[in-house]
Amino acid sequence: MSAVTVILIALVALLAGMGGILDEFQFHQPLVACTLIGLVSGHLVAGIILGGTLQMMALGWANIGAAVAPDAALASVASSILMVLALNGGDVSQKAAIDSAIAAAVPLSVAGLFLTMICRTLAIPLIHAQDAAAERGDYRGIEVIQWVAILMQGVRIMVPALALCAIPAKTVQNVLQSMPAFVSDGMAVGGGMVAAVGYAMVINMIATKEVWPFFAIGFCLAAVSQLTLIALGAIGVALALIYLGLKDAAKSNGGNGGSGSGDPLGDILNDYK
Repeated sequence: MSAVTVILIALVALLAGMGGILDEFQFHQPLVACTLIGLVSGHLVAGIILGGTLQMMALGWANIGAAVAPDAALASVASSILMVLALNGGDVSQKAAIDSAIAAAVPLSVAGLFLTMICRTLAIPLIHAQDAAAERGDYRGIEVIQWVAILMQGVRIMVPALALCAIPAKTVQNVLQSMPAFVSDGMAVGGGMVAAVGYAMVINMIATKEVWPFFAIGFCLAAVSQLTLIALGAIGVALALIYLGLKDAAKSNGGNGGSGSGDPLGDILNDYK
């Protein structure tokens, strides 16, 4: 990689690490981070494909209570760099490079949790320093310490990214080419399952008896028809509008002395309990 490319990748990695904490500009999302790294490295199409695939997996990643989700920022940045190094080697197909990057994303996301833990431990003294600045009325000091803590989260992604950029592209290519067929084929199958796993995690979180009928309708329409994604989206919007109309009607009936709960499907299903 050229020096300019490495600097741009480091900048994307810094923004991705900061985005994982700020949750404002979404630079840590796989679709954004992988696309940007693909853009600055000259492999835009491959970056979009990798980012879109990993985004399906990251849909089900969320911090719930004390449970911290896998680190999407490190997974996106590091897997993108590995893909770029494989493609720069010259003798690896785009599909093989993307499959290997997808397979590396999950363990990298878990490793990111360890780095996050280190940064948050180091941030504890910064919190005490902010408390002391607040007691002094030093608002500028509070702001500076806040920026230090956020930049620390960006550096935890930038440093591994720079370390990966130092690996010769030929080394990554030789590793991929030396893999047995069953390993490379397994990586390809695993990459194909990533989207399904992401959707399954989302469905597991939102699944209720009220939404299952819509899921079944959408599955059947997608599986047994030749409808495009635009057509399926239009059908989904229509079903949502119908449901909202029925819900408003159910609320009106409940307000006039009826027994409606405001959820038409729930009322119907409860009648059959």
